Amino acid sequence: MTGDGRRSARSRTKPSSDVNEDDDAFNKAKPISKLRRVKTKDHGTALRILNADLKIILGFGIVAALIIFFLVNHLISIAEEARRPRVVTPFPAPRIMDLPQFQGEHKESLYWGTYRPHVYFGIRARTPLSLVAGLMWLGVKDGRYFLRHICQDSDDLSTYGWTSHNGRDFGHQVLVDQDMTLATSFLKYKEDDSGYGGDWAVRINVQNQGWNEEMQKNVHLFFYLAEEDGNALSLGGDILDIHENSLLASGSRTDIGEWQLHLKSKADLEVHYSGLRTPHIHNLSDLVQENLASQLIRFNRLQLPDIYQSSSNILVFQISGRIPLETDIVFVSGAGENSRVEERISNLAGVSLTNQLNKKQREFDVKFESCFQLADKLDSNSIHVGKAAIGNMLGGIGYFYGQSKISIPKNSNVKSHDDFLLYWPAELYTAVPSRPFFPRGFLWDEGFHQLLIWRWDLHISLDIVGHWLDLINIDGWIPREQILGAEALSKVPAEFVLQHSSNGNPPTLFLVLRDLVNGIKKNKFTASESSEIISFLQQAFVRLEAWFQWFNTTQLGKDVGSYYWHGRDNLTIRELNPKTLSSGLDDYPRASHPTEDERHLDLRCWMLLAADCMNSVAELIWKENKPGKDYASTSNLLSDFDTLNQMHFDHASGAYFDFGNHTEKVRLSWKENMIGNNYVNRELVREVLERPELKLVPHVGYVSLFPFMTRIIPSESWILEKQLDLISNRSILWTNYGLRSLAKTSSMYMKRNTEHDAPYWRGPIWMNMNYMILSSLRHYSLENGPYRDKARAIYEELRDNLIRNVVQNYHQTGFLWEQYDQKQGKGKGARVFTGWTSLVLLIMAEAYNEM
Repeated sequence: MTGDGRRSARSRTKPSSDVNEDDDAFNKAKPISKLRRVKTKDHGTALRILNADLKIILGFGIVAALIIFFLVNHLISIAEEARRPRVVTPFPAPRIMDLPQFQGEHKESLYWGTYRPHVYFGIRARTPLSLVAGLMWLGVKDGRYFLRHICQDSDDLSTYGWTSHNGRDFGHQVLVDQDMTLATSFLKYKEDDSGYGGDWAVRINVQNQGWNEEMQKNVHLFFYLAEEDGNALSLGGDILDIHENSLLASGSRTDIGEWQLHLKSKADLEVHYSGLRTPHIHNLSDLVQENLASQLIRFNRLQLPDIYQSSSNILVFQISGRIPLETDIVFVSGAGENSRVEERISNLAGVSLTNQLNKKQREFDVKFESCFQLADKLDSNSIHVGKAAIGNMLGGIGYFYGQSKISIPKNSNVKSHDDFLLYWPAELYTAVPSRPFFPRGFLWDEGFHQLLIWRWDLHISLDIVGHWLDLINIDGWIPREQILGAEALSKVPAEFVLQHSSNGNPPTLFLVLRDLVNGIKKNKFTASESSEIISFLQQAFVRLEAWFQWFNTTQLGKDVGSYYWHGRDNLTIRELNPKTLSSGLDDYPRASHPTEDERHLDLRCWMLLAADCMNSVAELIWKENKPGKDYASTSNLLSDFDTLNQMHFDHASGAYFDFGNHTEKVRLSWKENMIGNNYVNRELVREVLERPELKLVPHVGYVSLFPFMTRIIPSESWILEKQLDLISNRSILWTNYGLRSLAKTSSMYMKRNTEHDAPYWRGPIWMNMNYMILSSLRHYSLENGPYRDKARAIYEELRDNLIRNVVQNYHQTGFLWEQYDQKQGKGKGARVFTGWTSLVLLIMAEAYNEM
């Protein structure tokens, strides 16, 4: 009962002449049967009393019904939670993203952005069902037209990527398609009259490189809007003449109010459109191509049909003109009456937009130098690559919403009509490794991404890490690859979609958390920033504990202080060495025969990082009142030098190795199988020539250097010199372009793992591991000890080699690459790999992580 109700009950004792009708509502009423026998000459009073008592009974009835309703629903919810498999049950703690620091102005400032990294240019809001915008164009190759939209290698663009991006309200991108150069600029601006999230503008500039063919002198751009929630969009007019009326489209959303989209240009443009109705937008390229093909066949013209389907939720505008061409597209929110729409459009187009873009570019350049201080260290070519590295990292941040598909855990009683379970609906704001190849979230990549991002924008970094930690389930597990939503799913082969709850991924988020804790201790942050970091860590701590405990139980080895990556296939007949995908190092050679006896050196060192970080976080946020778990003891156990050497060190080679059931005598051999009567199938199958035995696995490579990377080795130990010798030996790991992933002396060096799997972590140079090795070389070069000068010399040469090779490749090819060839230094694997290869910027700045 409300406070007003209690006051009404007390007022019932007053004389009837003073009774207010509202006060009667919750009187201490007599039964109706008695009220009917009340003798009074004032029939109005009697009726009021009767009416009040009816209200009381009805009121109590409604309250009782509501109580029962909520109780039943609560019981149903409890029952559903009990039936829900643990693997798809969220962690029972307050969400990190519900912290006040992620609400209000912070949340609104990040509402709109270039959060669709899989397309060449796309805009969306950080909300599950967003208004989505994007750009397509017709490229010309060998005299034929091709529609460009989704980032894909087969388009064969000479280069594309963000040359500048601040992660918030500005970005500039250059795309070179054959002889045509497109520049796309993005600007976001908030005025008092703007709706939630503000307004934004896109400038598209098209230039040619001396074309002669007539078909190459014109350009056909396609700018589209799509409502993911299916609501209809309004067309600006049946005939679009932008010089008469710049309005292309309008609509209304509950989050941003009324909105309008305008096209502004001084060029002589022809505009056509197509209104489409479809529940999905991941196949939008196909829909546009079908429209154009139909028009070409029927009318011999390459233009959209100017047809608006009933209740279209997608509008595609074809903007055609002669090259060179420049046009501005302006989106204004909160476009109701008295909102100065025309003035706001004018501020985001033409000369005004040019001035604002130039200002933002200057601000980007100033902040870049302030963050990384390269002016006195490197030449302009290197600085240009550094700006592209941070620009592409920030421009590649995406927002995703959906449900991961989880494989049904073994030995569970879970029943499902499918071979998978659905994770709860979740959102993820994250950087991505590669726009064309991996435009989605990868857990172990993200820790490396954040080493760069926190130095540029702490609040964006905390926001991203918070989103990742909110994905943790009740057991403390986080799916290592996030494939959320139809657009993300469309880019992933079916065999890689399911996530397995027995498999982990290196907990690299502890790298950035350790940096933040150390930064607070060394007063690198303002008081406000330190306060936000501490609030974040306090809210995140219970989730970090669960994550740590998941590793410390599910990935534990047989021996104290040992761990092994789960998920290796011990029944394979086609893999030369069963892959360890969960380690992130995929085909890096491990024990030839996976068993529970394995001891994986890299995972042991990752657990040391996690324990050490957890201990530092606990000391920072709890001070004297530490939690029950003693992370210091775990850290001391895993950093014990003698124990490490007993379990993993080989005195003969001076190297650290994995341990497991292993033989070197394994090979792939061709085997012929008769299929039917007339067809012989040849395939490579695994052949074991020797019985395996438990021993150290003798492959020198990145895994061997993890004790060096985690700085367990004392600076005065002779074993440190052995590691420096392994690093600098040209016959083992050293090249002129960086350290190779596997030694030339390894029996698995550059060997295919299957008929179709080329060597991946068996020789090529990877930037994330080189960054960690450089970080430790720098550390040992500053420590007192007999090997500091040697460490310093190796550090300087390795740093120079890495920077020179990445910069040279970028200027030759236009891209940062996933990996680099160990023989000639050429980029390999995925191009436009602006994930951890962007760590080259931190190498340039000599900004390393600390233990």
